[in-house]
Amino acid sequence: MSKYKTICLLLMVTLFLSGCWSKRELNELAIVSALGIDKVDDEFEVTVQIVVPGEISSKAPTSGRSPVITNYAKGKTIFEAIRKMTTLSTRKIYFAHTQVVILGEELAKEGISEALDLISRDHEFRNDFNVIIAHETTAKEVLNILTPIEKVPANKLINSLNTSEKAWGSTIAINIDELVSTLSSSETSPILSAIEIKGDATLGMGATNVDKVKTPVVLKYAGLAVFKKDKYIGLLTEEESKSVSFLSDKIKSTIEIIACPKGGTLATEITKSKTKIKGKFEKGTPKINVHIDVEQNVGEVECTINLTSQKSIDYVNKKTEELIKKQIEKSISTIQQTYRSDILGFGEELHRADPKKWKKIKNDWPTMFQDLAVNVEVHVKTKGLGTMQNSILNKKKKE
Repeated sequence: MSKYKTICLLLMVTLFLSGCWSKRELNELAIVSALGIDKVDDEFEVTVQIVVPGEISSKAPTSGRSPVITNYAKGKTIFEAIRKMTTLSTRKIYFAHTQVVILGEELAKEGISEALDLISRDHEFRNDFNVIIAHETTAKEVLNILTPIEKVPANKLINSLNTSEKAWGSTIAINIDELVSTLSSSETSPILSAIEIKGDATLGMGATNVDKVKTPVVLKYAGLAVFKKDKYIGLLTEEESKSVSFLSDKIKSTIEIIACPKGGTLATEITKSKTKIKGKFEKGTPKINVHIDVEQNVGEVECTINLTSQKSIDYVNKKTEELIKKQIEKSISTIQQTYRSDILGFGEELHRADPKKWKKIKNDWPTMFQDLAVNVEVHVKTKGLGTMQNSILNKKKKE
């Protein structure tokens, strides 16, 4: 009898199991790889880059059709604009695989907080996508550009961003969580990598942009965009962007070029960089100390220099130290005097160093930041000389 009751109970329980009631088949979804947001005539214009599955399959024959399509709609809010897209798409627009969100320049100048509210709040968006801004163009135009090598342009944007950050240092990948966290801070303003269109944007929308050996239109990262609170106020140069990467402890590798003692140049490859920033108060005055340890290899020698000599290695170390220090100090000065925005997190360091003294100057920080004393120390060690100890130029000179 007890066995019979147990079976009946199990059968009753199965009636309350939901199963896969919310499942969605792939052929019912329009998978978004990238999202663009612009501000046009006091409305949000939202652009989505949707993947065409059949065109990106490695097994599918080439049909000549675009691997992605773009849909766009306007609305008083981003939520409204996205819902309006249902009148264009035959499938449910699905954002869980979004890799990158692009913010148009005009929108960024007005402020990005409102635009980020939905994508940071909606459960369908994951929190690992990167955010970039469109420099001197719109997000819509960026997402309309077809790219060679990478069939899906969103993949190109992400891969270029990550590769540049690792090998050059003029870009920094910022995901939505990091951006929202910085915007919530009263001490620091955000930075974002900026993308620009090189060439006629209208030509980049057609197949000719991927069919030629020389691509007529390319998407190129222009550097780091500076924000004051949530408003875009300017773009750092490539050199300034690399300096910010040094200060943010984001440099994984980059190249520096120094002058040789007897003319010519020598290129070094930075292989390791570690930055420590310390804030302190001296008699109530805030100060920042920056200490950077760098390891490098000799990459290319276009001069006569004896690299087997310790004196020459010391020279290379010293010149690299001076170059990095000079570039960083110049960049800090530009950020302080031109942009007047603490994108470097100096305020956070001072707050951490002495919360009580920070509280006294907190309200005056935007003004005090301009005159903040920053001491920069750089120490460089050369670890490798490559497969040749000296340059071919040395051998020719001896001959």
